[in-house]
Amino acid sequence: MVMSLTEDFLSLVFPNNCAACGNNLFEHEEVICSLCEFHLPQTNYHMDYDNPVAALFWGRAQVKSAAAYYHFNKGNRVQHLVHLLKYKGRCDVGIYLGRQYGQYLKNSPLFRSVQMIIPVPLHRSKLLKRGYNQSEQFALGLSRSMNLPLNITSLTRTQASQTQTRKSRFNRWENVSGIFEVSDSESLIDKHILLVDDVITTGSTLEACITVLQTIPGIRISVAAIAVAMI
Repeated sequence: MVMSLTEDFLSLVFPNNCAACGNNLFEHEEVICSLCEFHLPQTNYHMDYDNPVAALFWGRAQVKSAAAYYHFNKGNRVQHLVHLLKYKGRCDVGIYLGRQYGQYLKNSPLFRSVQMIIPVPLHRSKLLKRGYNQSEQFALGLSRSMNLPLNITSLTRTQASQTQTRKSRFNRWENVSGIFEVSDSESLIDKHILLVDDVITTGSTLEACITVLQTIPGIRISVAAIAVAMI
């Protein structure tokens, strides 16, 4: 009883708010309220082989399956969630979304054979500045709910790239082409890996990663992201 009263008092002083809408969370809710969970624009692409995310890579990269949890539109609550994760230190948002989406992916025939999860890496200079990799936080949540190993060492970013915002599709590709490399490739031979990013726009960053990964014998690559923003 005393513990419950203490928790109620602390919730008034330091309210536990929904990361999407800002309203107070109920006792059974975590990070995102039930109303937002219901209304956030899920894609359901994890159940459709020929979905728009997969189509981004047709003729560009060998991808087994591809999907994103939500649709990303300017000003929507998904954008707010990504902003909190990427710029406001809310790693819990990424982990929570990964845990939630992982439940869908592990039950999807398209992703059931995944054996390992690899997040798109940040360059060490940006990692030092930000303190964490937002894609890795999402990948961590996926790893926990899918019960799969998380690999953050085999794929590295060798050069710092400029922001992709407001770049054309070709310029996005030029910005990231050749800036990733693979180490310890033996551990990836004949593996089905899930390559994870935060937001997919043109797919250029993921394509650059896939280009170096697909040189490994027997590797199969699937893709997942928090959201997709088609341009």
